[in-house]
Amino acid sequence: MGDLTTVAAVQLKPQIGNLQANLSACEQMADEAGRKGAQWIILPEFFTTGMAFNPLIAEAIQPSDNSPALNLLLALAQRHSAYVGGSFIMRDEDGVVRNAFFLTSPQGIVGRHNKDIPTMWENCFYVGGTDDGIIEQKERTVGVSLCWEFMRSQTARRLREKVDLVVGGSCWWSVPSWVPKAVTSRWEEKNEETALESVRSFAAYVGAPIIHAAHVGEIECSLPWTPLNYRGHYEAGSMIVDGTGKIIALRRRREGAGLVMGKLTIGRTRPQAEVPQRYWLHNRGPIPTVAWNYQRWHGIRWHQKNVAKRKP
Repeated sequence: MGDLTTVAAVQLKPQIGNLQANLSACEQMADEAGRKGAQWIILPEFFTTGMAFNPLIAEAIQPSDNSPALNLLLALAQRHSAYVGGSFIMRDEDGVVRNAFFLTSPQGIVGRHNKDIPTMWENCFYVGGTDDGIIEQKERTVGVSLCWEFMRSQTARRLREKVDLVVGGSCWWSVPSWVPKAVTSRWEEKNEETALESVRSFAAYVGAPIIHAAHVGEIECSLPWTPLNYRGHYEAGSMIVDGTGKIIALRRRREGAGLVMGKLTIGRTRPQAEVPQRYWLHNRGPIPTVAWNYQRWHGIRWHQKNVAKRKP
């Protein structure tokens, strides 16, 4: 057995599109983790903005040069002599907007992963990446997975038995409470369960421990191509998981914002589960399945009109 490493994940209650408020909240929690001895500190996906169908998110897209979000990751890494990572929406030098996860150390940027496929209305704000999500270090290899990347067999296959640690985060929203509420409530119970299980089980498919950060809190926004409003919440579920799929520490939705911390043995192990021969590792449920398709069609068009053609 290797040495135990103290790690932490931040569970954020975001203010949609409010860059400074979100950076400040993340910094406070990351500083607390650093003071408590965390050697790895992971922030959620979209830690600068949260995620909803809200144009304010487009206003907070980070520049490739002198990004406040990337500067925060670098400053935290130096301040606490730790590895610090998280993802945010960035317009790169080529003008393309991506969901970029950066891993930093006291020496600078260690590596980057661009999320492969935007989920639902995320298509409004960025386009997918093509890298394998593997960051090579001298002493270890790190895999990155973001939200519904944990749901897809292709992610498990590209990281399986190749990484010593998986880091990442989620911004997973709930099934709305529509009529008949008895039905949508059951769908939401399953959705919440899947949000947690998709991360926990991923460790068993890949054979590596996981540090996973998430969002919590209520969300409300208009629903694309409909006169309806979406009202729901983020599923939370920041957690630390060992390489066999055992949860070391978990912060559930009702616990609100805050830190989850634990001790991990970083290193790859024999995967405990075979990756199934299907696209999705878990059943998405009826409403997410419909939203995955129609919001993708809407989002690609909205992105071209409102984001892609905008000047930095």
